[in-house]
Amino acid sequence: MEFSDVESDLTDILFTQDEIHAKIAEMARQIEADYAGEKLLLVGVLRGAVMVMADLARELKLPLEMDWMAVSSYGAGTQSSGVVRILKDLDSDLEGRKVLIVEDIIDSGLTLSWLRANLESRGAESVEICALLRKPDAAKVEVDVKYAGFDIPNAFVVGYGLDYAEKYRNLRGIAVLAPHVYA
Repeated sequence: MEFSDVESDLTDILFTQDEIHAKIAEMARQIEADYAGEKLLLVGVLRGAVMVMADLARELKLPLEMDWMAVSSYGAGTQSSGVVRILKDLDSDLEGRKVLIVEDIIDSGLTLSWLRANLESRGAESVEICALLRKPDAAKVEVDVKYAGFDIPNAFVVGYGLDYAEKYRNLRGIAVLAPHVYA
């Protein structure tokens, strides 16, 4: 879906598909340098990180495994509740593994902070975070993000996997959702 297909639902275009792909390639080069010779497990956070995870995995030029986890702290709202529920757990054993959590966006940081601690408690050798988007002004807890794509304003954004009520995930870029859509 293109921006023009939902133009009346958007207020600002933040990043095009080309800008996103360039940023993912940049992050992939750093990940390759940091994990050269290592066996890496990418853990994608469903559903928002599907696009980021797919494009990052294809861009990486090193052996890796992939697994998925679904957690929720949003429901149908636009702000995190801070209460995390596991909707789909990992199939992989993390004992002694180098894990890279792949996330679409870090908002309050509450969910990701909880997720990192959860994966570390399962015996992972290391747990790092790669996120395409980060909202510094929305942070409620400090989260150490090793690979961060773009810092964005504290606005509700959609596209490239990010949704509102399961819509807009297939938008090719990232844009700010107009308040009249969710008011």
